[in-house]
Amino acid sequence: MAGREDVVQDGDRLRITEIFHSLQGESDAVGWPTGFIRLTGCPLRCVWCDTAYAFEGGRWLTLEQIMAEIASYGTRHVCVTGGEPLAQRRCLQLLVRLCDAGHVVSLETSGAIDVAPVDPRVIKVIDLKAPGSGEQTRNRWRNLQHLQPHDQIKFVLADRTDYEWAREIVARERLSARCMVLFSPVHDLLAPADLAQWILDDRLPVRFQLQLHKLLWGGQPGR
Repeated sequence: MAGREDVVQDGDRLRITEIFHSLQGESDAVGWPTGFIRLTGCPLRCVWCDTAYAFEGGRWLTLEQIMAEIASYGTRHVCVTGGEPLAQRRCLQLLVRLCDAGHVVSLETSGAIDVAPVDPRVIKVIDLKAPGSGEQTRNRWRNLQHLQPHDQIKFVLADRTDYEWAREIVARERLSARCMVLFSPVHDLLAPADLAQWILDDRLPVRFQLQLHKLLWGGQPGR
């Protein structure tokens, strides 16, 4: 399980780091009570990653067990995250099951893996990797062809260089005309007020966001 390899598959099971109930801290669903499913494993190693504990370990759960645990929360919103959830092929089946159950489903993905097979009902939140992440070369630009209006592109920015890179990508790809674009500062690296002012100064058509869960609970695992 260690290193940069995809998670090994086993029957109809997925390796899960945690399932929990909390407030959504990011995206356009911020503040909504949400059931979170965090899958284990990730092929990327962003230098500022705040969920490295999900790189390995976890527990094997069947799709039925996962669905039952999510149902116990009674939430309409469900977020499938990681790690990199698409590193486990069974994630695609899980997304279908969640949508069929009537949930509003979001998928948080690095965009380094093909999103074409993802159920079109799912809200894809694609995190394009800026230079400061150390994983800029892993961006799969073809994924932008599969954007739908309800999807979102997220940029997590560590400094002014990251910001100027993201600003160029937004303009080059006409992202704000295709879906919601989110700019977020790396916690404790880029001052939120600085990023907010840059956005205002440049009149960028993007949405500034902070991670609500870190403001409330300090970003503790499972919150």
